[in-house]
Amino acid sequence: MDPRPFQAMRQAIIDGDEDAARALAAGSVEAGIDPLRAIDDGFVPGLRHVGERFGTGEMYLPDMMLAARAMKAAVAVLEPEMNRRAVHRAILGRVVLGTVKGDIHEIGKNLVGMMLSASGFEVHDLGIDVPFETFVQRARDVDADIVGVSALLTTTMTGQRAVVAAVEAAGLRPRVKVMVGGAPVTREWAAEIGADGHSDDAAGAVVLAKRLMGAGPGDRT
Repeated sequence: MDPRPFQAMRQAIIDGDEDAARALAAGSVEAGIDPLRAIDDGFVPGLRHVGERFGTGEMYLPDMMLAARAMKAAVAVLEPEMNRRAVHRAILGRVVLGTVKGDIHEIGKNLVGMMLSASGFEVHDLGIDVPFETFVQRARDVDADIVGVSALLTTTMTGQRAVVAAVEAAGLRPRVKVMVGGAPVTREWAAEIGADGHSDDAAGAVVLAKRLMGAGPGDRT
């Protein structure tokens, strides 16, 4: 198959071009391209590229946000075709994701959610200001494999400890893994509270999640 459409899909995500991504997705449907292949071989490599460059400081938060929006636009076009064909992407694991109670920051969390979803994880985003018991309840409801807890303030970091303790008290550990992130969060903090790992950026969160599911190498932090 001609690789050029897939190269164009990748570039649309790198460029953060929402209109181009939407048009390329629609064109792939008209051309009869497998929507799963369009996602996995076309659009996802672009998002992965941006995530990796963001992690190394070669691209910036606005670039990441534009790429995420372009990816979302493409997937929105392709999802009806996947439903029509009754095909579904393989799920690497189920992730419950949220920002701890008392914290309303969500940009980083949203990027992590988008990267995880694009990489094959089923993501259940609880949003912001999430009580620790809500993390536990949703993890039970969806049979989660991973709970991801974000905190962007030093004053709300203790909420991550509360979530880890609640998951433990609910009897979900060690099957359910807990990963933490946010600007003030360090490897040492993650170890102190009993989390299974942390990442400094969205691309690293994907690497970590894959490792926790036994599907990839160790985390980069």
